[in-house]
Amino acid sequence: MLRFSPTAWAKLLFMRDVTDNEVGGFGITEADDLLFVTDFALVKQKVSGVSVSFADESVADFFEDQVEAGRKPEQFARIWLHTHPGNSPEPSMTDEATFTRVFGSCDWSVMCIVAQDGGTFARLRFNVGPGGEVKIPVYVDYGCEFDATNFELWKQQYKANVIEDEIFKQTDKPKQPAANQQKEVELFGNENFSKVPLFSSEDLLSEIDQMEPLEREMFMDELAVRSDFWDEESGVFYG
Repeated sequence: MLRFSPTAWAKLLFMRDVTDNEVGGFGITEADDLLFVTDFALVKQKVSGVSVSFADESVADFFEDQVEAGRKPEQFARIWLHTHPGNSPEPSMTDEATFTRVFGSCDWSVMCIVAQDGGTFARLRFNVGPGGEVKIPVYVDYGCEFDATNFELWKQQYKANVIEDEIFKQTDKPKQPAANQQKEVELFGNENFSKVPLFSSEDLLSEIDQMEPLEREMFMDELAVRSDFWDEESGVFYG
């Protein structure tokens, strides 16, 4: 199974809940327990409600920093973690393509997804011997020693690394219920972290028309497997 320390799990959920976009990063493990995640590390990335794109230079810097810290690649570059803003943790076609392209040459790797409703998906892939892959359960291990949460530090890491894709930014956001809005402002000290970006079908079609062909194809692939973005009754896409 893929195990998380309570602190690492709390950090992953924190990153999931601060935005209605996907957020991704790498799981950090100890040398003697490579499927036990002790930290969730972000790199610079551009995100939307259906995608995460890491900055190559930031990934290279992250790898260099980890090696300088005495870690081996299997401790920081084998477990790909990311969130889904909807209620489906199942990987999209883009997720599958990314997992194959980026981690396909590794001796082993894990793709783990956490959805907004708490659902999880994890798959272990190995390329040694005959190769193969298997779905594995996700478990939070409260039987180990773990650090306290650090919301202020996590907030700073989020702001320093995560950039919302301009294509999906919404300037006129619906007004939130006062209680929810106040709770978010207290957490971030910034009203710009409002969490309900909505797109009408006309707005979204206009944005799709402006996409590059490859970007449009990837976006449509995502929508094909992520039905939780579409509300049939209101005719609104949730980002």
